[in-house]
Amino acid sequence: MVENYFKYLNITDFEESWGMYVTSLGYSKVGPSQNYPNMDHPQTHGLTWNRGRILDDFYIVYISKGKGQYGSSLNPSVEVTEGSCFFLYPGVWHRYKPDFNSGWEEYWVGFNGRYAKELMGSGIFTPDTSLMKIGFSSDVRRLFADLMQAVKHAHIGYHQQLAGIAIQLLGVIHNMSRNLMCNDNDIKQKLISKAKFIIQESTEENLDMETVASQLPMGYSLFRKIFKKFTGLSPNQYYIDIRIERAKQLLETTLLNISEIGFQTGFETVSYFSKVFKDKTGVSPKEYRDTLGN
Repeated sequence: MVENYFKYLNITDFEESWGMYVTSLGYSKVGPSQNYPNMDHPQTHGLTWNRGRILDDFYIVYISKGKGQYGSSLNPSVEVTEGSCFFLYPGVWHRYKPDFNSGWEEYWVGFNGRYAKELMGSGIFTPDTSLMKIGFSSDVRRLFADLMQAVKHAHIGYHQQLAGIAIQLLGVIHNMSRNLMCNDNDIKQKLISKAKFIIQESTEENLDMETVASQLPMGYSLFRKIFKKFTGLSPNQYYIDIRIERAKQLLETTLLNISEIGFQTGFETVSYFSKVFKDKTGVSPKEYRDTLGN
């Protein structure tokens, strides 16, 4: 059985030069009806639900058992269940606590440094989506145990060992969260593929994206959000790009005049067609066709 444990580490210039370093780590088992926190942390890390707190480092907090609440200045308070993991960011106000009736078991590690800032700021992890449900993980628990053992043994160079374990921990958490999202993402991917097919087959008309969403079926706001996530474009922007590509094909392979091509690609007027075409390609439809003979 793991005993309650925490350690705050002194960081030297050498640890900072390494690019990533661990500042704090620990484990706490909080029983039902028990005060929280149930250990005496430094005043700089004091936490109450009413006041919350702001820290200077990044933190991973993993709830292996029980449930509770978590919230921050970027996220509304939400229920945290067994198998949840959340990140704390430097300078971001936050608060969390176990449920009074169930308590919880929590692991945490704080880290910082040049590489840590680069990694955590790369968009892989983001402050506004800091709560992940990764489920029960023996790998995550083992890595936290490795962190605590490395500190207890304190062999020469253990700070760098801690940094390596923390990076591995981030990799495992990211991998688990992606795998758990796969089934949901597969369904969404199929829906977006269907939407793309509908759009691609409708280049000759002025297609309403809300009509596309209703054929999935899906509300338009959710459809737009998911479509942009998978394609990088809004549905309307994707539709315009498809029509412009079709117009380029017609300019290259037919003798249709500009207004006929605009009409066949769903544009109501030739002037609007020419404007959108030039915005997208940098030249007018006529100029584009003229370059084909060069």
